[in-house]
Amino acid sequence: MPARTTDSTPERPDDDCAPSNAPEPCAGEDAHTPSPPGECAGDDAHTPSPPSEHAGDDAHTSPPPGEHTGEDGTGAGSGQRVVAVRRAADGGRRWRALHLAGCAVLLALAVTGGAIAVGDGQDRGAGADAVSAAGALSPGDLARGDLDAGIASLQKHLRAQPRDFGSWATLGVAYVEQARTKGDPSRYPQAQRALKRSLQLEPGNDQALAGQAALAAARHDFPGALTHADRALKENPYNERALCTRIDALVELGRYDDAAKAADTADDRRPGIPVFTRYAYVRELRGDVRTAREVLERALGSAHAPADVAYVATALGQLAWNQGEYKTALDHYARALAADDGYLPALEGRARAQAASGERTVAVRGLEQVVARFPLPGPLVALGELYEDRGAGGDLAKAGDQYALVDAWTALARAGGANTDLETALAAADHGDEKEALRAARAEWDRRHSVHTADALAWALHVNGRDEEALPYARRATATGYRNAVFLYHRGVIERVTGDERGARAHLKAALDLNPGFSPLGAREARTALKDLEGNR
Repeated sequence: MPARTTDSTPERPDDDCAPSNAPEPCAGEDAHTPSPPGECAGDDAHTPSPPSEHAGDDAHTSPPPGEHTGEDGTGAGSGQRVVAVRRAADGGRRWRALHLAGCAVLLALAVTGGAIAVGDGQDRGAGADAVSAAGALSPGDLARGDLDAGIASLQKHLRAQPRDFGSWATLGVAYVEQARTKGDPSRYPQAQRALKRSLQLEPGNDQALAGQAALAAARHDFPGALTHADRALKENPYNERALCTRIDALVELGRYDDAAKAADTADDRRPGIPVFTRYAYVRELRGDVRTAREVLERALGSAHAPADVAYVATALGQLAWNQGEYKTALDHYARALAADDGYLPALEGRARAQAASGERTVAVRGLEQVVARFPLPGPLVALGELYEDRGAGGDLAKAGDQYALVDAWTALARAGGANTDLETALAAADHGDEKEALRAARAEWDRRHSVHTADALAWALHVNGRDEEALPYARRATATGYRNAVFLYHRGVIERVTGDERGARAHLKAALDLNPGFSPLGAREARTALKDLEGNR
C-alpha cells in the first residue's frame, strides 16, 4: 500500500559515505565499477517507492498449520481458533519482552504486509575482529524505529569495525527495508553487496542467509526466498526473520497449506506479532475472517512499540476494508497514524476508506500527498481512478499521468533487480497495454500459483477477449474462500461474457454486497452490469 506524506529523510551527515577503510565496494565485488546511487544513507529523498508487500499483492502475512477445518470458525476450527487467540496474547507478551531485551542488537523496523521482521540478533561469536551490532546502533534510534539514523549508525560503526559480519548482515536487511519504505530500488544491489560481504567474513552465518531471503522476497523471487530461508534455518532454526520469510514465500507461491504449517512452526519457536499477523492472513485467505480479526485484535493488545501498533492496527484496517466496514477501517487507521503519523499503508488505507465512504475530495488530497512522496503502483492507480471517475477533461489527463508513473516505477524497480510482472499486469490490464498485461500475467503465473496471480491472469485474458480461457483462473482465484470484492467482480464480468448470467449476477452482487466501494471505476461498472443482467431476467 502507501508511503509517507512528508519528507522525513534526515539531513545527510558529513561522514555518511562508505568507510574508506572497508572493503570496496561494500562486499569486495564490482571493484572497478562505480557504487550504485544512494550508497550513502539519505540519498533516497527523491526516488519512487517499491510495492508494498501486501497492497493488492499477497502483501500480508500468514497463519499456522492445522487450520484446515471450519472456514467459518465452527467445530474443530473454533477450538483451534481459541488456542490461536490465546497464543497470540501470551506469545505477544513474550515477543515484546524479547524485543526490548534485544533492542540494542536489532533493527526495530516498521513492517507492512508481507514484510520481514528484523529480529534475531544472535551473534555466532566471530572472535576479536567482530563486534555485536550494539556498537553500531543507539537504543534511542531503535526505539523510534528511525531507519535512516540506524543505517547511518551502522555505516559509521563499519568504518571502525569493517570485519563485523553481523553488522554487515544487519545493514543489508536495513537496505532492503529502506528500498520498500523509502521507495528506492537502487538499495537492492547495495543490500546484496552488504550481505555478500557478511558471508565472506563468516561463511554460512544465518543472519546474512536470512537477509538474502528477505532480499529475494522483496524482489519477488519467492522460490529464491524459500531456498535462502531454508538455508538460514538449517544454521539456526530459531532465526525469526527466516521463519517469517519462509511463511511469506509459501503464501506468495500459493502453497497455503505449507504456509500454515510453516506459521505453526514459527509460532512454536518464535511467537510474536510478526508470526501472528501471518497467521491471521492465511486464515483470511481461507475465508475465516473472524479468526483473522480475533488474532489481530489480541496482537494489537500486546503491541506497545509505535511501529508494532501501526503495523497491527493497519492490518486490522485492511481486513475491515476488505469486508466493506469503512468506519471500522478508519478507526483502525486512525490508531495506526496516532502511533506513526507517516506510516505508508495506513495513509493509503485511510484514503481508500474515505473514498469508499463518499469523502472523495479528502481522499484525493490524501492520495496526492502519498504519491507526491512515494509514487507506488497501488496508490498511483487508486488516485488515477478517482481522477478518472470525476470525468472532467483535466482530471482525465491527471489520471493518465498517474498511470504513466506506474510504468516509470516498474522500470526503476526492474533496474534494481525486482520482478514487477504482477504490478504490471494489474495496472496495464485496465489502464495500459492489454497485450503487455497478458504477457506479464502469464510470466508471473509461470512462477507462482497464488490467488492473486490467478486473478491477474484471468483479468488479463478477459481484456484481451479470451474469456473462455480466463474463466478457470477466475474460479481458481475465488476457490479458497478469500473474501475479495475485486476477485468476485472479475469473475462475474467473465461469467457474463461467457454466457453464465446466473453466475455473473451472483458474483457481481456478492462483490457489491461485500465491499461496494472496492474501486471507483470497477464498482461503477459492476453496478451497471448487474442492472443490465437484472433487466434481462
